[in-house]
Amino acid sequence: MASATTTDFEPVIGLEVHVQLKTASKMFCGCGLAFGAPANSLTCPVCLGLPGALPMVNHLAIEYGIRIGLALNCQISHRVKFDRKNYFYPDLPKGYQISQYDEPLCFDGELQLAMPDGSTKVCTITRAHLEEDAGKSIHMDGATLVDLNRAGTPLIEIVGGPDLRSPEEAYIYLNTLKRNLSYLGISDLSMEKGSLRCDANVSIRPRGQEKFGVRSEIKNLNSFRMVRSALEHEIKRHAAAIEAGETLRQDTRLWDEDKQETRSLRSKEEATDYRFFPEPDLATFDVPREWVDAVRSTLPEMPEKRLLRFLHDFKLHEADAIYLVGDKALADFYERCIALRDDPRKVAAWVVGEVTREMNDRNAAIDELSLTPEALIELIALLDAGKLNNITAKEVLHAMIESGEGAMPAAKRLNKLIEQDDSAVDSVIAEVIAEYKDKAVADYAAGEEKALGFLVGQAMRKLKGKANPKDLGARFAKAIKA
Repeated sequence: MASATTTDFEPVIGLEVHVQLKTASKMFCGCGLAFGAPANSLTCPVCLGLPGALPMVNHLAIEYGIRIGLALNCQISHRVKFDRKNYFYPDLPKGYQISQYDEPLCFDGELQLAMPDGSTKVCTITRAHLEEDAGKSIHMDGATLVDLNRAGTPLIEIVGGPDLRSPEEAYIYLNTLKRNLSYLGISDLSMEKGSLRCDANVSIRPRGQEKFGVRSEIKNLNSFRMVRSALEHEIKRHAAAIEAGETLRQDTRLWDEDKQETRSLRSKEEATDYRFFPEPDLATFDVPREWVDAVRSTLPEMPEKRLLRFLHDFKLHEADAIYLVGDKALADFYERCIALRDDPRKVAAWVVGEVTREMNDRNAAIDELSLTPEALIELIALLDAGKLNNITAKEVLHAMIESGEGAMPAAKRLNKLIEQDDSAVDSVIAEVIAEYKDKAVADYAAGEEKALGFLVGQAMRKLKGKANPKDLGARFAKAIKA
């Protein structure tokens, strides 16, 4: 009998995504939140776990949790109950974490994924519950230091069902989830700052089998690319172990980015290992349906609906629409442009093309550029009026972003405006025709269309770019055929 290979197995993947909420204060105290603040400067008796200090619930964190739940099509619990999780946390001074166990704030939701083949995959959201973040341990020179500024930061943990069947599906899931959350304004969603973190659970089973295999959890994955790489490695590791007749044990593992492999950290805990019990210092309280309805009324248009509107109302190319919708701030900028000029496809081409290139070159978001919708529309109008060509318009855009100027002032300062002197243009055309009459002119006369582009290029060089290529092409054609 032939030995099994990885193609005989089906991966089963479920993701746990932790999102720090963008509130002004911590989950259970009034300490402020600021990434990069001096170590241990944002602490108080409550988040330091001092005797007699009692927690209070952050109202806005509850509201943000409801907002997330509604956006993920979850049921919202009728009451808020917190539990004490007695697994030891070395970077939480009180030695335990306040979380939610049997009554999560949000449950039974779903997330729809647009798959590469055009199909839609519906993934379950098992629960989304509130908890507090731990502090940060810093290992250096054989010692461990702890910064407790992060301890007590509001977190919501979004637990997906075991619905994903490949690392690529996991990658799509994370990007879709992040895109949807970005529309809610509840977090900066920065993996670099730790405000978005992911743990991945993975097992494999023979294809067609319903029973799950032995599961490993991979912790502290700092990028979506890393999640995909770690899952690919772990699936191969499980398959190789099974082929070799080894017994897999449920465990928690860390991903070593340098070695591109996982290593075991500890045996995987079950819920019983955490010894949950109701948090005695926090009373349960009701979640009025009126509150939920009020939060629902503030939800923005979500990406799926916005994408359909961009496709149907603006008739955008699908790739452009998907790209714009993926960045809420960029899509908002685009719509402000459209309100000024009803030319959706042309404006989209500039936003997706040159504006995005400028953003990438500067590693900046659209709202970090010195560019207003009014200025971009002014630039497009100059291009349409023949005052700029495609090359000079791009140069002017770059200058506009550098200086914060409008299109006309930037074009004048750079001396890029086309103020065409027909006699001068005709003179240059005649000069180019005489210079290349034996080759390019003859080729074009013989029906070789690309030769016309060469001639236009030579004229543009002589005119220092201050001409309209389309107009030059028509003039060359007329002159050569005359």
